[in-house]
Amino acid sequence: MTIRLLTAFLALTCASTVADEGMWTLENFPAQRVKNTYGSTIDTPWLNRIRSSVARLDGGCSGSFASKEGLVLTNNHCIWGCIRNLSSAEKNLSEEGFLAASRAEERSCPGMRISVLIETEDITANVVAATQGKPESEANEARKAKLSALEKSCEKQSGLGCESVNLYRGGQYFLYKYRRFDDVRLAFAPELPIAAFGGDPDNFNFPRWSLDMSLLRVYEDGKPATTTHFLPWRKAGPNADELVFVAGHPGTTRRLMTVDQLEHRRSSLLPQQLLQLSELRGRLLAWAKTGEEPARIVQQRILNYENAIKVYRQQLRALSDERQMAAKRSSEQALRDAVASDPKLAGAYGSAWKDVAVATQRYTEIEDRYRFIEAAQGFRGSLFSFARTLVRGTVEREKPNEQRLRAYRDTALPRVEQQLFADAPVYPEYEQLQLGFSLAKLREWLGPDDVTVKRVLGTSSPDDLAMALVSGSRLADPEVRKQLWQGGVDAINQSDDPMIALARDIESEARELDQTFRDDIEAIWNDAAEKIAKARFEIGGTDVYPDATFTLRVTYGSVTGWKEKGATVDPFTYSDRLFERTTGSDPFRLPQSWENASTVLAPDLPFNLVATTDIIGGNSGSPMIDTQGRLVGLVFDGNIHSIAGAFWFNPHNNRTVAVHPAVMLESLEKIYGASDLLDELTVVN
Repeated sequence: MTIRLLTAFLALTCASTVADEGMWTLENFPAQRVKNTYGSTIDTPWLNRIRSSVARLDGGCSGSFASKEGLVLTNNHCIWGCIRNLSSAEKNLSEEGFLAASRAEERSCPGMRISVLIETEDITANVVAATQGKPESEANEARKAKLSALEKSCEKQSGLGCESVNLYRGGQYFLYKYRRFDDVRLAFAPELPIAAFGGDPDNFNFPRWSLDMSLLRVYEDGKPATTTHFLPWRKAGPNADELVFVAGHPGTTRRLMTVDQLEHRRSSLLPQQLLQLSELRGRLLAWAKTGEEPARIVQQRILNYENAIKVYRQQLRALSDERQMAAKRSSEQALRDAVASDPKLAGAYGSAWKDVAVATQRYTEIEDRYRFIEAAQGFRGSLFSFARTLVRGTVEREKPNEQRLRAYRDTALPRVEQQLFADAPVYPEYEQLQLGFSLAKLREWLGPDDVTVKRVLGTSSPDDLAMALVSGSRLADPEVRKQLWQGGVDAINQSDDPMIALARDIESEARELDQTFRDDIEAIWNDAAEKIAKARFEIGGTDVYPDATFTLRVTYGSVTGWKEKGATVDPFTYSDRLFERTTGSDPFRLPQSWENASTVLAPDLPFNLVATTDIIGGNSGSPMIDTQGRLVGLVFDGNIHSIAGAFWFNPHNNRTVAVHPAVMLESLEKIYGASDLLDELTVVN
């Protein structure tokens, strides 16, 4: 490899990891870079304390321990499912909020699980040995079998929950070992109008005024769990330009994807998702206007769909930015040139990018059928999801662990059963709306003459079939689901439940699509990604952080605003502007408790803040931490520029948005009267 090519590649890759960029694993945290930039020393004991204090909400968010008795701080929007499941037509906890007067009144969140990372183990060599010399499709299956076996062995030996983790898109493999909490209870949640103040207009924007916080408690053996490590609170919060850290579980980034993969997302996936979700949101809004109960059922769900629409719209906009895409192409080409210039590297890794392009083209041939049938976009709703799990899971359980689909491996089954048996309400009208809509989309995208569409719909309209399926199904009852699951394949085959019958009817084709995807597409993508990762390691080492994988990461930055269209955006907001912005109507409506507090809270009470820390979805609920390991903020959003962070990081305007600790503590004291919780929280001024 020529010095010129190596220098060009390293210059491009290093340029992408300057400033405060990076979602770093604890094993590879750039402590020296932080020292050089900010003058602060972050050592292994500091990182280990943070690891033990940070929690993962397995439904898709982060949190942190706030006391030694299992109290967990997270976002309100991260527990909307719990709040919705605990609400009823008579008592809407979204509108009313919730405060347990005592621990005996803390209410169990159906199906919720919280995990805490205890340790990690590098298993790269084991996985490489299992796949060495095998063709792509065979290696793909061997890799999955090996991971299932390693996870099972890990759980047996450690007594912890074990998950395999793929870093650098196949360059490294780890076992992450977790302490699990299946008994999670709600202790406090503010009213939705203040938790999500500003709604969709303010979402992914700043300045912002949201009390997006809630408190859960984890239990073991019916008692509050002992959690030795937790984060003390620094009520005063951080200063402007102060170094801060965010520790949490960012969901998914695609910064190491190839240009071909990104262009496919731009041309296919994102436009399709935008069309479907925008139409579904419109139907939900219309249904919400038909009565108080429909409005309650979809109140939070509409906000979720609006969030997703904004994310997809901004991601599409980011991938349409030719300046950024040109930078991505240049970085990729520099790596390809560096590989091509070295005969050894070229022989081992040179074909990777072409292989990705071929597999991506193959995916375009099946993607509509795959999305609507195997990925079940044509069969939305909880009832069909239950039916799919029952039909598929009972078959998979009869196979040896290493031969099963990964979703039903031994280490995954406890979570499958927890969610399958959860006693959460199912709303028939809402189920009919979702299923009728998705069946109509199935017919629209695959065509009325498609063999599967004709078999599923017959002579029925999508809405009529949805009504018949939902009204005839008994799967809303968790006891019925439990009996079918325990009865196994025979019980499923003998069931006359219409939703089970539908899932059985499409299962053969769904599995064929899944197998085609795994053999012709996933296997090639994985093999190519592993080659690209190894090429990066041989040329530049691991100075580049891996893509986010909903595993624990630490990122760093400063409490700093930015310039927006020539105007300076201050990094803090204060309570006085909240009351100025109130209109009395959604989404700028305050709950009565806050209307009453307009003269109680100091006008200069800090409310929300921003920092240059690098985050993505999944970081919601993450603690913002100072150099002494104290909580100085609760992450709940990013600004509009952060959405492009799925693909690249722009230090000039990508910002994290967090709730300030002062407003959380002041509101607990002066608005909600949560004296017991305040006594429990460790506060350092």
